[in-house]
Amino acid sequence: MIRILTVLILSALALPGLAQTPDKLGAGDVVHVTVFQQPDLTTDARVNEQGAISMPLIGAIKVGGQTTSEAAQAISEALKEGKFLKAPQVAVALTTVRSRQVSMLGLILHPGRYPLEEQHSRLPDLIAAAGGIAAGGSEEVVVIRDGKQQKVNALAKDFELKGGDTVYIDRAPVFYIYGEVMHSGAYPVKAGMTVMQAISIGGGITPRGSESRVKLRRVAADGKTREYDASLVDTIKADDVIFVKESLF
Repeated sequence: MIRILTVLILSALALPGLAQTPDKLGAGDVVHVTVFQQPDLTTDARVNEQGAISMPLIGAIKVGGQTTSEAAQAISEALKEGKFLKAPQVAVALTTVRSRQVSMLGLILHPGRYPLEEQHSRLPDLIAAAGGIAAGGSEEVVVIRDGKQQKVNALAKDFELKGGDTVYIDRAPVFYIYGEVMHSGAYPVKAGMTVMQAISIGGGITPRGSESRVKLRRVAADGKTREYDASLVDTIKADDVIFVKESLF
């Protein structure tokens, strides 16, 4: 009977809005510590860079790298070892998550920091939580982790984010098409796209244009722009400029 009562008491301590979580606590997280029948020991504390929180009576105690249940056990043992309480009943709840957050930057609808949750730690989930990629944003996003960059497709469901990651959505690579085409302008570059496909995206050649008089302007490795006679099967690169000239006849 006593054991059942204890379980009920500890369950009651997990108040609505306070998360009992299997995730490890980390620097920046805020926890609510409750000691049953000891209101003076109830406290809200932030985990510092050393992974510790400050508790009444026992002072600094390390909880970083522990679950909330493990942290509660550590606090309980410290209270017993210090002979402050004989049989303390402690509950620890995570109230603010700071250690497991991801920064979403660049061409995203709602840039900012987003918490990682157990069921929402995949890249597409976080992009959706941030409102999705903004117009002109690339589907190949840059994930910065521990100072290293890697490119990941925005729809990669098998890519799991970690706390401290930064996701940057850059401008999508585009090509430009002008001259005797139905719709001049800038359009996204797709892998393996040819000049013929680029022209079709621009609405096709006008009656005055000629597919045999297509010029391609491209920035070379030395930074200078060079112009070539383009074949319809040539592959398009980012920032290429296609110019369809008027037919001679």
